[in-house]
Amino acid sequence: MKTNSVNTFLFNFKTKSVQFFTAAILILTLISCNKKAEEMPATEAQPAESAETVQVAPANPPANFKHATAEVNGIKIHYVIGGKGDPLVLVHGFGQNWYMWNRLLPELSKHFTVIAPDLRGVGESDKPEGGYDKKTMASDIHELVKKLGYSNINLAGHDIGLMVAYAYAAQYGNEVKKVALMDALLPGIEPVWSNVKGSAWWFGFFAWPASGDIVKGKEKEFLTNFWPVVGHVKDPFTAEESAEFIRAYAVEGGTTAAFKWFGAFEQDGKDNVIFAKKKLKMPLLAMGGEYFAAAFLKDHSKLVAENVSESKIAGSGHWLVQENTAQVQKDLLAFFLAK
Repeated sequence: MKTNSVNTFLFNFKTKSVQFFTAAILILTLISCNKKAEEMPATEAQPAESAETVQVAPANPPANFKHATAEVNGIKIHYVIGGKGDPLVLVHGFGQNWYMWNRLLPELSKHFTVIAPDLRGVGESDKPEGGYDKKTMASDIHELVKKLGYSNINLAGHDIGLMVAYAYAAQYGNEVKKVALMDALLPGIEPVWSNVKGSAWWFGFFAWPASGDIVKGKEKEFLTNFWPVVGHVKDPFTAEESAEFIRAYAVEGGTTAAFKWFGAFEQDGKDNVIFAKKKLKMPLLAMGGEYFAAAFLKDHSKLVAENVSESKIAGSGHWLVQENTAQVQKDLLAFFLAK
């Protein structure tokens, strides 16, 4: 049955890969047409997109949170922080930024001091030339945690954030009480990694050095066509969420830097093989969407951790927090508050 569920997942994954490939071709066609138009003499300058479709200022968190920036590892990392209690660090993934957690912050902040950073490469965090392997990105978060005065944290990561959270727990295991890995997988950890990597056409495109320049200026078209590829619920994001995610990647250098997260997968795989030789000891929650990572994430996590429990998010694809907010909140709280 496990084999059948994984095979079904891979079949659906390949089908969605074709859909995204088609969307990518349309984007490239639009870009080509735009370039041709730019080369032709214009009789009148065309106005930019209206203010209704372009968000300039970063979105605000709930009232009991604040924006802040810290210098770590020679770069600036932006984060929001609020609440009370033990620290809980939330790490976002690709196609989103810290704002992916916004729906959960009011309730989580009743129990924890919640810290939600923007990873290096997106939004208001710096976008250096290098350092996009997850081992280094985890070090960014660790340095932030130390600057805030914490020595032990709870940790959750989604998508690329899952990879960063694992690298954090693997390097600083005695400083992590519990970790939740949410709907993705770990580079280099077989057998699932090679199967998914071979089916996810966009992994290669994102890792291609020219991809950032191709997508630059077309972040809205790109993201709105990408999100449904790995989702299940139709239009799970609010207008405000979509606008903030698009804005975060439209910041100068955003697409180029964020795609480097994928370009580092080969190094991540080498690092993870070494990390996995010593399994994680702390409790780990493997949280997967019914129509995405639930098919494999628990067994995948058991290859790198000893104490694994599972949460299958009903009716959800990859965008767990938005596709089934209530269950994600309930299951995260149950896991992190359990004694």
